[in-house]
Amino acid sequence: MKKNTKPFIFVQLNEINFDLVRQYVKTRHLPAFQRLLSVFDQIETFGEDEYQNLEPWIQWVSAQTGKTFEEHGVFRLGDIVTSESMQIFEILEQAGLKVGAISPMNARNELRSPAFFIPDPWTETPSDPSGFSCRITAMLRQTVNENATGTVSVRSKLSIIEMILRTLSFRKTLPLFRLIARSRQRSWIRPLVLDYLIHLIHLKQFRKTHPDASFVFLNAGAHIQHHYFLNSPYSSSPLRNPSWYVPPAADPVFDMIQAYDQMLGDYLALANSDVNLIVATGLTQIAYDRVKFYYRLKNHSSFLNKVGIEHCQVLPRMTRDFEVSFTDRQLTVRAIQILQDMRMKHDGRHLFGEIEDRGLSLFVTLTYPDEIHSTAQVMLGSGQEVSIFEEVAFVAIKNGMHSKKGFAFFPMGTVDPSMHSPIHVAGLFDLTLNMAGVEVRV
Repeated sequence: MKKNTKPFIFVQLNEINFDLVRQYVKTRHLPAFQRLLSVFDQIETFGEDEYQNLEPWIQWVSAQTGKTFEEHGVFRLGDIVTSESMQIFEILEQAGLKVGAISPMNARNELRSPAFFIPDPWTETPSDPSGFSCRITAMLRQTVNENATGTVSVRSKLSIIEMILRTLSFRKTLPLFRLIARSRQRSWIRPLVLDYLIHLIHLKQFRKTHPDASFVFLNAGAHIQHHYFLNSPYSSSPLRNPSWYVPPAADPVFDMIQAYDQMLGDYLALANSDVNLIVATGLTQIAYDRVKFYYRLKNHSSFLNKVGIEHCQVLPRMTRDFEVSFTDRQLTVRAIQILQDMRMKHDGRHLFGEIEDRGLSLFVTLTYPDEIHSTAQVMLGSGQEVSIFEEVAFVAIKNGMHSKKGFAFFPMGTVDPSMHSPIHVAGLFDLTLNMAGVEVRV
């Protein structure tokens, strides 16, 4: 059932620490965040208790299904495609609303007639059938999954140019060009360039298709907090990043918040007219308390072939993760043995410390936590030694760790004052339905 309500936009600022944002707002010019913090209803959310279950792709499934992890059971990024849980997107559509979404995390596209739908880069689900959305989907998958090596294919570059041309506007395109220029000296700004492009495409599609409900997921902030949190003057950790990693005077966290302030300002301008705005983080991050290196395989298939794992299909996932599929159970068992036996020669620690057996596939994480030097060798169970340095790309030194605390913002007066905060992140589902005027609960 659809009531006479305004359309709404749900901006998913993944993992942004608003306690940190509040510190910056006190000393920096951040008018959009200042307004969000002062004139919107604020709700604190909480996620899962066990740290292994405190992943964004679990919390956002909760927000999009109204179910806790125990109820929806979706543990891995991309696994939503095999889940039977109904998502908020289909529920809104069944209630008669036109729905659009760009990059919602761990969401499958089951919309019959989406205003637009571009999936996240890691989930094997189709975009809407338009050629433009198909090209953007391919570009996001290529650039995000090869971010560690900085590789952007010719086809992806053409898609990025198309995105810029389709959204060309002096007021909105100029900040994009400024980000691109700054990213040449500050590598951490590159993910913000991609987020800003996603933002521009979302605005364009929103104005073109006039959806009743529109979702956009922005992930660069989570990436920057994970990699550079310790450079913030408001970090509670005594640890700081080495100068070879990032200049001591740099503050990538502020660069991120400043870029998001620009984007948020565009959504607040829409909220001044006939649009309701929701902003939520799903969970957040706090400063990490130890040194940990992140690496990613450069070419998963090539490396697996080199160590004797053949006849498989590889799907890269986020950062250190990848999934390997086989047609035969014996091949799976053999691959498990090879991966389990693989250890760093100099200290005997596992390269792949997390291997989930799924029958005809494996979900694998490169867990080795220390710096990998140019002379590093991996020992196989057969006694063979393999040089590992050229096989991996350095991703980051871990700076931020997940916290179950999250933040959500709704238009003033739209949240029941009797609601007791904090609420489980799954509660965002009902609050969003209420914003849409839809009285449906599954």
